Amino acid sequence: MESVPAVFAGAVFGLFGAGLLAWTGARAAHREPVAYGVRPVTSVVLAGAAGAGALALAVWCFGQV
Repeated sequence: MESVPAVFAGAVFGLFGAGLLAWTGARAAHREPVAYGVRPVTSVVLAGAAGAGALALAVWCFGQV
């Protein structure tokens, strides 16, 4: 019963991280801005780091099961 919150949190982090990385990659591939008002390289790097961090948290949550 204690593993249910870890699985839920891992699924949420995993979906968010994968979605953010896919969205960032699609925007960067089409040379569209990832964030308005920010330099393109900075916004891609920060969004990519946030997506990778969310996936790392998902792996950690699933490791707690």
